[in-house]
Amino acid sequence: MTHPVRHSRGGLSTALHELEDLRNRMDQLMHAAFPVGGYPELGTAEPWAPLADVVDSEDAYLVELELPGVDKDQITVEVGEGELDIHGEIKEKEHTGMVRRHTRRMGQFDYRTTLPPNSDTEHISADLTNGVLTVRVPKTETGKAHRIEITG
Repeated sequence: MTHPVRHSRGGLSTALHELEDLRNRMDQLMHAAFPVGGYPELGTAEPWAPLADVVDSEDAYLVELELPGVDKDQITVEVGEGELDIHGEIKEKEHTGMVRRHTRRMGQFDYRTTLPPNSDTEHISADLTNGVLTVRVPKTETGKAHRIEITG
């Protein structure tokens, strides 16, 4: 018959260490079970998509991506065939101490979205401020929505 392990000193720190170990094992399980859609498999170089908002304003579409700690030189914004493609790489930083928890995404990222037909792809602009990349896609006059009066 097995008996529960009793810890003399450091019981709380040992329990916290065991909880941390359990959390790490659960994270590994989630990464293995859900390799697509937010949990890339550990050790792979598959691109991931950063968190993003797309806002439909009166005169433009705004695509806002969260890219904390990324320099503008590490990001490429391209448009072609009605699709906006934003890609780059977040490189892992060197640490002097032991990393106890690593939850930030690293490696290649790729965000793609289809642009509506009224997008003015010749005048797209991009701005990186405080870790948020904002891509502004102006709307063309001919494609703007307008109200149709019903007769009869």
